[in-house]
Amino acid sequence: MSRSRWKFGIATAFAILSAPVASAQEALNADEMAALCHGGRSICVGASIPVAHTQAVQGWMSPDVGAAWAAGYRGQGTAITVVDDFSSTTRFWGNLGLGWQYQRHGEWTREEASMIAPWAAIRSKDFSTGSTVWLAPGRNVLNLSYGMYATAGYSVNQIGWAPEESSIITYATYGLAVVSKAAGNDSVAVGGVTGGQQDYLDLALIGKQSAIFVGALSTNGTTSNRAQLAWYSNYAGSNPIVQSHFLVVGVEGDKTGLYGTSFAAPIISGYAAIIGSKFATATPTQITNQLLNTARTDTLINYSPSVYGRGEASLSRALAPVAIR
Repeated sequence: MSRSRWKFGIATAFAILSAPVASAQEALNADEMAALCHGGRSICVGASIPVAHTQAVQGWMSPDVGAAWAAGYRGQGTAITVVDDFSSTTRFWGNLGLGWQYQRHGEWTREEASMIAPWAAIRSKDFSTGSTVWLAPGRNVLNLSYGMYATAGYSVNQIGWAPEESSIITYATYGLAVVSKAAGNDSVAVGGVTGGQQDYLDLALIGKQSAIFVGALSTNGTTSNRAQLAWYSNYAGSNPIVQSHFLVVGVEGDKTGLYGTSFAAPIISGYAAIIGSKFATATPTQITNQLLNTARTDTLINYSPSVYGRGEASLSRALAPVAIR
């Protein structure tokens, strides 16, 4: 799903990072709270999101999620702000285990993050406003399931960022929030050229201390049934700086009807919130590093850092220590 829009001083296309989705049989009511997220500096706290009352482990989730919940770690004390589409007329079908729904892109990514971390505070920021993303008190995670595309060849320093992306880049630079960024669906390396364009938001986040690029696997991996990169997913590439901040997770679209790295990023957002609920004094950079340093490579087919970066995120390994630093 994609649409064009202008966000900074050069001709730039915006793209939501999801692949085509399956259709379904029956529409449910869309979350009308999304209309409140449009305009000005508005950030909507999703207290009325239906999924907030649903805490069942779904078949598309890693079993690690259920184990974390059983230990009491469900994202409490962390705010996840989903920067996405909450105001367009574009909707599509999917089923995250609550029945088939017909929702906007942002409503899907928000729902997914809140299902992984059901006790996190979920906030919605409509990206069509271009206004600053404001952090909540305490721990913060930002979910970015979109890209900012322009003709290839510019320097990131030439981009006149809107306050929205400028604030996000600043938070990732100084480790003020975990920033989970969907890697993209063009089957190229992060920051690579596709159709003569590059995702400059990817480029701007390379080397930022609390940013994570998230690629998609076609399934959750295990040591006995290893996973491989989804055919559409961007990969880490040859840049060791990107490799060091690149993770993959399973996006089981055959179960949900939802495909794309758009639906990988909210899993990492949820994991970051869960880790923060155990390590309550950890900084966003420490949480970021804990996810990166505990990733698995033994659950992946033909592991290579140029494809999978650090590997498949492992919530169980990330939660295992008594403390992190």
